[in-house]
Amino acid sequence: MQLSSAEIGGLLGIYLWPFLRIGGMLFAIPVFGTRMMPVRIRIMLTLVLTVVIAPVLPASPDIDIISLTGVLTAIQQLLAGLVMGFVLQMVFSALVMAGEYIAMSMGLGFASLVDPANGVNVPVVSQFYVIVATLLFLALNGLLLLTHLLLESFQLLPVGIDLLGKDAWWTLVTWGSHMFIGAVLIAVPIVSILLLAYVALGVMTRAAPQLNIFSVGFPVTLMLGFLAMLLTLEGFSSRFQQLLLDGFQLIPVLLQR
Repeated sequence: MQLSSAEIGGLLGIYLWPFLRIGGMLFAIPVFGTRMMPVRIRIMLTLVLTVVIAPVLPASPDIDIISLTGVLTAIQQLLAGLVMGFVLQMVFSALVMAGEYIAMSMGLGFASLVDPANGVNVPVVSQFYVIVATLLFLALNGLLLLTHLLLESFQLLPVGIDLLGKDAWWTLVTWGSHMFIGAVLIAVPIVSILLLAYVALGVMTRAAPQLNIFSVGFPVTLMLGFLAMLLTLEGFSSRFQQLLLDGFQLIPVLLQR
């Protein structure tokens, strides 16, 4: 059997363009895009998803891979995948910010660990929330929803040289405010409880100046902080689910032409 160069390029394009978009997404999403995930496993997972998804995708246009059009098409696929993963990355960043607010209020701002996902120091409270959020993401079948959005993305933004429009980038930038709002809503209940504790300790210090506030206040705020985290864990779960749902709803809006 003999195949021409055009036929070989068409066969490669069937799998190359989905491979680039899926690879860009897996590079940026929180769960599989971390440094803890070996590159070989990410490449293998990308190959498996490509082989499964490619046959059910709409027919891609006949694009010469080794050409300027092919390079622009490859850039489009990578950007589309990176945008999808970046939206979810912003959701998890909201949890890191909320943990920082809570840790500073509890007096645990100095207790930080190296985040293996990003390679930076984050408070242990942020690590706790990220681990809980990762387990919730897997328990809520987040990967299945992400795969469904990936299939839908090829209909909303077909393979071609058309990049995301200016409105899509501006929407992505403005949606960053949700990250700060979500972080504040998660941290407000715990920070409010700790604020009342600090007010009570201030009144006690005013009434009894000889009281050593440093030896009494730190254990009290620390225990109250952990207790408040335990009591608000259910509310954290619902808030994270809402942020995740908002992120999933934003992705189709960004990919629409």
